[in-house]
Amino acid sequence: MGWLTACAISVLIAKAMKYADTGSMMSTNSAIQFTGLNAQVNHGCSYLYRPIGVFMTLAERTADITPFYVIQVLKQVDTMERAGHDVIRLFVGEPDFSAPKAILDRAKIALDEQPQGYLSSTGLPELKAKIADRYQRWHGVPVPTERIIVTPGGSTALQLAFLATLNAGDDILLPEPGYPCNANLAAMVNARPVRVNLDPQQQMTLDITALKAAVTERSRALLIASPSNPLGSVQSLDDWQALADFSSTQQLHLFADEIYHGLTFEGLAPTALQATQDAWVIQSFSKFYGMTGWRLGWLICPEYAIDACERIAQNLYLSSTAISQYAALAAFEPEVEAECFARRDELKARRDYLLTALPEIGLQVMASPDGAFYLYVDVSPYSQDALTFCEQCLAQTGVALTPGIDFGGPCPNTSVRLAYTVEVGRLKEAVGRLAVFLQSVQ
Repeated sequence: MGWLTACAISVLIAKAMKYADTGSMMSTNSAIQFTGLNAQVNHGCSYLYRPIGVFMTLAERTADITPFYVIQVLKQVDTMERAGHDVIRLFVGEPDFSAPKAILDRAKIALDEQPQGYLSSTGLPELKAKIADRYQRWHGVPVPTERIIVTPGGSTALQLAFLATLNAGDDILLPEPGYPCNANLAAMVNARPVRVNLDPQQQMTLDITALKAAVTERSRALLIASPSNPLGSVQSLDDWQALADFSSTQQLHLFADEIYHGLTFEGLAPTALQATQDAWVIQSFSKFYGMTGWRLGWLICPEYAIDACERIAQNLYLSSTAISQYAALAAFEPEVEAECFARRDELKARRDYLLTALPEIGLQVMASPDGAFYLYVDVSPYSQDALTFCEQCLAQTGVALTPGIDFGGPCPNTSVRLAYTVEVGRLKEAVGRLAVFLQSVQ
């Protein structure tokens, strides 16, 4: 085929795709076929038009990466706020607390006195020592600093753990409702997320029997979050021991997402490391220390994985941001921890108010929210479409919630997540608005 002919054909294809789908030069998730032209758009792949008649495909894994449905709510919130409406934001997983002043001050000092170049791929030694000391103080667990890898946020810690353990085609068990990025990060390493529904009749507790039923010959890992997003539920030490025993028996890697540690209301939550030293622990400075925008977390890997994780880190991100690591050194000072625990107490007061107020207006909480800053709420008496429920609630009341479809599980279309990330006065206003809304849709 000559060059001019190829160009002409490519233009014809591009025009057909334009009118058949999105009005652009690219068609996504379409089903268009041009007989004899060797051009096809299949479900899950995107073919980008280029002038010389060559079509470029995206990786198949991109079809498995789901969007955040809450982004639709966020767009609606932004539109309303720009128009001058008062919106109560109960949908974002970020408290209304910023990083403590001591952390900010340490960052300013570091900018003046510390070079802001590359650091070790596994993290600033002084910071790793302070992290290790926290495990000794909080849990009585010694953690060698060699097992601690400082990462650009908790999500990168999980990505690092997946890269070190999961091969293409491996299964990872994911209890749900759960954080949606977990399944997407597994898909990015071509692993297969196997969703295990929690039981709404048992306060969304985890059933080992259900986990056993989900195990196949391809199963390689289990991920447990404690405290949980979106449930707020916390695993006891007995729970962790049962999960560690199960994982050992089934020869599964046990991943423990503990990024909300410190934000628990009945004492410190146990760490999976108290049950087994083979656990992979994912942590973050975002929640307890209020450092969401600093993008800093850490991974504790088993001793046998230290070398592999260090090599992956060197290639994946080289090193975590210097200024964030220097600033985080202040997070472990006694006065800063005391400030963070005082914030935890404020979150408990908010939770306690809502646990009384929500049932009074007809909203039932579906789990035991002993940590984090979330309530998972049943809206089945009012709607069978959680996304539409959230959109209508926001439009009519200015109260922004997250639809359950972001978190999966047994009842995603009849559940919503409420983040108590505003002061009690605003929560009372939100409850009042919700009461009026529920009467209108009942």
